Amino acid sequence: MSESTPTPRLWEIHHPYYCNEGNYYASGSSIYDVHSEYDSWHDFIADWGDTDPDLNLVFRWDWNRADPDDYDDGEELPPDRLLVFWVLQRKAILRSTECIVTEADEPAVREWLAERAKTIAAIWEPIALVYREDEQDGGTR
Repeated sequence: MSESTPTPRLWEIHHPYYCNEGNYYASGSSIYDVHSEYDSWHDFIADWGDTDPDLNLVFRWDWNRADPDDYDDGEELPPDRLLVFWVLQRKAILRSTECIVTEADEPAVREWLAERAKTIAAIWEPIALVYREDEQDGGTR
């Protein structure tokens, strides 16, 4: 982002494709072993905030906000939800967490995600991740 381009709010970011909660290989009651839900950012951070980022690698996050067009007039919209997707690397466990968030939580969420992003960035450091427009068409511009 250039200095003149405002940083998008986390709920304005739409990642390509999607990721399902839980784990494809866990079904029935074992879904509770690989997907946890929290009533607030505070509750989520109490459980996951200081976990080791190498052992508990965050590979994706989505801030989901309900689309008012999907609801009838006067119908209450559900709260925003932050989904965090993890690989517990030592045991090769794919899991997810979900918590209710508010706009007031955004600075803390952004700070926590930025800290977690350092780990995945370090993994990919030897590979250039910066997208260059001249590479889009094979460098023929």
